Amino acid sequence: LKSGERAIVPKDLVESALVYRITAEDVDERMPPADSIKKLTARQKELLKKWVAQGGEFAKHWAYVPPKKAAAPKGEQKGFTRNNIDRFVLARMKAKGFAPAAAADKRTLIRRLSFDLTGLPPTWVEVQAFVNDKSPDAYGKLVDRLLASKHYGERMAVYWLDMVRYADTIGYHSDNHETKPLYREYVINAFNDNKPFDQFTREQIAGDLLKDRTGSQLIASGYNRLNMNTREGGAQPKEYTAKYLADRVRNASTVWMASTLGCSECHDHKFDPFSTKDFYSFGAFFADLQETPVGAQKVTKVPLPRDEKMLATLEAAIAVLTQQLEGTDVSAGQAKWEVAQKAAAANSVALSPWHRIGPFGAPNFDQAHAKSFVNEAAVDLKKAHGKLKWAEAKNLVDGKVHTLTGANSAHYFYRTIQSGSARPLELSLGSDDSFRIWLNGKLVADKKISRGVAPDQDKVKVNLVTGENQLLLKVANGTGGYGFYFKAQQVTLSGAVVTALKIAAAKRTPAHKAAIAAHYRTLAPELAVIRQKISGKNAEKTAAINANPTSLVSVSMAKPRMVRVLPRGNWLDDSGEIVQPAVPNYLQLGKAAKGRASRQDLANWITARNNPLTARVMVNRLWAMFHGRGIAMPLDDFGSQGTPPTHPALLDWLAIEFMDKGWDIKHIVKLMVTSGTYRQTSVASKAGMETDPYNFWLARQGRWRLEAEMVRDNALAISGLLVKTIGGPSVKPYQPAGYWAHLNFPKRSWKADVGDALYRRGMYTYLCRTFMHPSLAAFDAPSREECTVERVRSNTPQQALVLLNDPTYVETARIFAERILRESGKDVKTRITFAYQQALHRNPNAKELALLIPLAAKHLKQYKADNAAAAAVLKVGAKPADAKLDKA
Repeated sequence: LKSGERAIVPKDLVESALVYRITAEDVDERMPPADSIKKLTARQKELLKKWVAQGGEFAKHWAYVPPKKAAAPKGEQKGFTRNNIDRFVLARMKAKGFAPAAAADKRTLIRRLSFDLTGLPPTWVEVQAFVNDKSPDAYGKLVDRLLASKHYGERMAVYWLDMVRYADTIGYHSDNHETKPLYREYVINAFNDNKPFDQFTREQIAGDLLKDRTGSQLIASGYNRLNMNTREGGAQPKEYTAKYLADRVRNASTVWMASTLGCSECHDHKFDPFSTKDFYSFGAFFADLQETPVGAQKVTKVPLPRDEKMLATLEAAIAVLTQQLEGTDVSAGQAKWEVAQKAAAANSVALSPWHRIGPFGAPNFDQAHAKSFVNEAAVDLKKAHGKLKWAEAKNLVDGKVHTLTGANSAHYFYRTIQSGSARPLELSLGSDDSFRIWLNGKLVADKKISRGVAPDQDKVKVNLVTGENQLLLKVANGTGGYGFYFKAQQVTLSGAVVTALKIAAAKRTPAHKAAIAAHYRTLAPELAVIRQKISGKNAEKTAAINANPTSLVSVSMAKPRMVRVLPRGNWLDDSGEIVQPAVPNYLQLGKAAKGRASRQDLANWITARNNPLTARVMVNRLWAMFHGRGIAMPLDDFGSQGTPPTHPALLDWLAIEFMDKGWDIKHIVKLMVTSGTYRQTSVASKAGMETDPYNFWLARQGRWRLEAEMVRDNALAISGLLVKTIGGPSVKPYQPAGYWAHLNFPKRSWKADVGDALYRRGMYTYLCRTFMHPSLAAFDAPSREECTVERVRSNTPQQALVLLNDPTYVETARIFAERILRESGKDVKTRITFAYQQALHRNPNAKELALLIPLAAKHLKQYKADNAAAAAVLKVGAKPADAKLDKA
């Protein structure tokens, strides 16, 4: 302790401060304090004293000890034991006095597997085929088929998207649209391709930092940008920068560590070994992310896999042609050209490389545009402006758009122009947002505008004097990222070529000769055909890049933001310690990275084999997907406030098996769903419900309602309306009129899609964080404002009302009715049987038929007597009713 006392001296009750504190007569000395509400009972005090007397041994919390793979127990039970999972479960089951339940029937098993592995129901034909398949490997073949289904990736993606808080809007008060469906497709494809989980992790946390990164890995890095963000006028950038950091700490630590590190934002964790410094050090890993604290975030064009192949082919062709261009001997033509150019060089215009400085921050866009941050009439490249200095920028090539960063800020660009005579020169400009131009200290152009940058947005004519001319360009920005474009239309020779041509051939350096030769190859008549081919290929490449879709991805800044501990989480308090990126001190796995650690280092730490959390966390959540609850609960907290695992040896065995098999998700999923434990019936005996109501000991399979998206998908699939296209933008099914009436900045209204988009799977429904689609919300889909590892499961009247009134369900019922009439017999019993087979994959029993046959007759009579009511039902939904069928 800080006082020098020892809280526990093993086997010594007198010297142990803990014993003294809990038994002290003086209330000022006693723990817990008198005003704390908490009190220890006499029994608890005796238990603590007994523990100290026995040595006070304290085992490290189970989740922070690396897992060890124990040998599976040797017990077997015929008809139940199918793999090692069952051996572990059976041992615990018997120890608790339970026995396995019988296996579920084949109809139940195919329905269970279909929903669990694809989120969709099987067809009646598939059910019949499986039920009638008597081969010993029938079940295994079914599992393999479903794991190979493209819909497996969709089902798995929903659970992942809940955790990483994927949505179509930014949240907070304006909740504007933000495009990122490519990330959703990446997740679907990753699960379908069985991407190793460690690679899946590295690509999301640090995909943009990987060597030779692909477009897919860049899209994956969009994980870091899925947090809510704001565009609210008047919002404080510093405050929201702190919010975004805190959000990323909470999310990453929950997703991969099942840890409540987020509880350390304002104070050291009350229960787990995380300090406030750990919180901000962890957040510092993300301080390199380029983002706009307040305002629209910049999206990036990213090549899809098919585009990458095409671009690679084009680049290879350009490389071959460039070799031809550079390898062809043009010395004879060049010599004649040089003679002709000597006179032209004396009267040419030559541009020096750019120098740049910025960004200069301003309170608002008006000041960013108008304020003089440097002496614009007489630029001094040696003068520093606070921490900003002029620097040469040879990477700023004319004729290309260059991006800049900094909301409400300005950049300056300076260069000299050498002119052989007094002459006009046309400049082509592009800017985001405004620009100002000075020539030789005089303001010659001033355009205040808000726009995105593009080539050739403005033409500015300037008058050069003989000799050196000084050109200063200022670009100012309001919100978001920005940039500029510059090109001098009438420049024929670069400054380097002009300089080289003025020097006698015998005195030219290799650099002079190279400059002249390179320039001549750009215009040599004998190379015109090759240049034309290169130009054509470059045009194809540009067109391909311009056609690439955009997504919100990670862009790393060369100079990360400074991160400091915020006392009590107060973003206004700058007194806290400055911290560097680091993982929680308690969970250090070895030597820290040399220099500043990066997001790559974080990803490598998360996926390190000796990290005690990651593999356990993932297999525990996979278990919950197929059994309704995890081996350890809750799924998002492996800390001391969570519940220890019911089957610790099984959890560790699965974690090691996961890593041993290369972080193979499908391997673990297959192990789980082929186990006898998974195949048990969910029918619980009276004794089982009384002694183990929550099914801790797995003596039966669990039962729970379908998730929100599956409820919708099931209805669409049964009706035949479901469109099974994978990926693409989010879609807008029917939604109550006026539901978005309170969405402002800007005002928006929901317009339902048409055609196939109306009948896509629920996971593609447009997710507005503050105004979720009411049908999904009713069935407990999360808003994804924060990480959701485990969805709430409720049963409410609203759910019944949704199924009865939402146009989607009315329409699916109507179209299903048409299927029944077209595809089954003419008598009511046959039609009811067909409906049961298609929807529930079984035949109705006698009791059900006795109820439904007269009910069908009653409603048929009702609608035959009221054609208007029948017509009203048939008008619900966009799909036209079959005119050949009787309306009633």
